[in-house]
Amino acid sequence: MINAADILNAKILIVDDLEANVRLLHQMLDTAGYTRVSSTMDPTEVCELHRKNHYDLILLDLLMPGMDGFAVLEGLKTIETERYVAVLVITAQPGHKLRALQAGAKDFISKPFDLVEVKARIHNMLEVRLLYQQIENHNLVLEQTVLERTAELRASEERFHRLTELSSDWYWEQDVNGHFTNVSGPAMEMLGIRGEGVAHTQTDAQGVRWNEIELAALEANIAARKPFLDFVYSRTNADGSLQYFQVSGEPIFDRSGHYSGYRGIGMDVTERMRKK
Repeated sequence: MINAADILNAKILIVDDLEANVRLLHQMLDTAGYTRVSSTMDPTEVCELHRKNHYDLILLDLLMPGMDGFAVLEGLKTIETERYVAVLVITAQPGHKLRALQAGAKDFISKPFDLVEVKARIHNMLEVRLLYQQIENHNLVLEQTVLERTAELRASEERFHRLTELSSDWYWEQDVNGHFTNVSGPAMEMLGIRGEGVAHTQTDAQGVRWNEIELAALEANIAARKPFLDFVYSRTNADGSLQYFQVSGEPIFDRSGHYSGYRGIGMDVTERMRKK
């Protein structure tokens, strides 16, 4: 919430080529308790002053010699392309009000001044400006939180990789097209792969014979892009011994929720199977 102290401590710039108007507005704001009020009678200074100070509110006279208020509004747009710029225009010409609003002014006050109305409009505009500022700050905090969370997820992913490497005999990753992008340990051999994505279907050159039914089921699990846990399959080695493997896999999704690949871990569970 915006409190009175926040509003009274806002940065205000008065822009008017008539000294009497500047003194009147200054006095009114000082009396109301505003503590950070500055002024200029040279409209060509406004953009540079705002670039340095980023005022919360600019009280801008429209009719000034050399550079009028409309030109100042155009200049302010080049400085603040995204932030809310609170400009309260001062005019004695009713026909200028709509044009000023279209040029970027947020409200207007008419000459001669009704000081009660002027104070009310200034207060309301500052309240809106400071609320926008709170939203901007909140968005910055939210963006930072997202960045931190993303970093945490990446760190978690790295820890997962290290953990799986420690708790398994091999680890593998595939991209969205099924190509192997990260292989740890004898993953290709243990998955029955003799080339990129090509599985054994017969006894290989080393005399190893895979259980074709089990191997086909494993390939189907991976091809389905669905998670599976502790799938056991086997092969018969050249010496006639039976060897068992256990593998688990899961799909990988990017931060947008789109499928981006597959990964899995596996281990030799021959000793465990022999004890059954």
